[in-house]
Amino acid sequence: MLNKPTDHIASLAKGLRLIECFGPDTPRLSIAQAAAASGLDRATARRVLLTLHREGYAEYDGKFFTLTPRILRLGMAALASLPLSQIVQPWLDQLSEGIGQSCSVALLDETEIVYIARAAQKRVMSIGLMPGSRLPAFCTSMGRVLLAALPRDQARALVEASDLAPRTAFSASDPDEIMARIDQVRAQGYALIDQEVELGLRSVAVPLIDGRDRVVAALNTGMAATQDRVDLLADLYLPRLRKVQAGLRRVL
Repeated sequence: MLNKPTDHIASLAKGLRLIECFGPDTPRLSIAQAAAASGLDRATARRVLLTLHREGYAEYDGKFFTLTPRILRLGMAALASLPLSQIVQPWLDQLSEGIGQSCSVALLDETEIVYIARAAQKRVMSIGLMPGSRLPAFCTSMGRVLLAALPRDQARALVEASDLAPRTAFSASDPDEIMARIDQVRAQGYALIDQEVELGLRSVAVPLIDGRDRVVAALNTGMAATQDRVDLLADLYLPRLRKVQAGLRRVL
């Protein structure tokens, strides 16, 4: 049974309380400062700090203690245990606000993409998209990014298993043509779709890569076709997408 007094490790709680005292305004703490900030007595604060130092979580110059990058392992382990949608949502919200366009993250499920997170601005599609929504992979920017991450034979098999009925006059429907576009995505590292999913909609997508160099999802932004020339979209939006891509790579 949880929450018994005997289930509480007081020394661990004290250590965590002291770790939380370090921050942007207090990157260095002496024993006296750590004791005052944490509410611990000096002897306990000293033992905790010296333990952190011995275990590699803190540096000590004889007076002040500072945390080392090793402490990030604790936070990274916590982040790694969170569902992907929870990790990416704050990044999506910030990106969407910064560029003024809707942004999404999706996973590949056989021949479809599944939205797992979304930050919406004004609606540019006739259908409302939300976590759980599905679209064909072969004609979407996130789908092509995710297909490009697969071995080519596997990507080809999924394309051929898809319903390739054109969604618009701009849609590619021939497997060879679709594979050529996927090959281009693989070579350039991003996908640009111009009204292949729905008339009036363009989108740009990049892969989301984890710390082991695995593509785990795709990130995109969509915009109305009337806003910018299609050849300018990569220059306009890719830098912001890549910035989020790089940031998430550090925590995935």
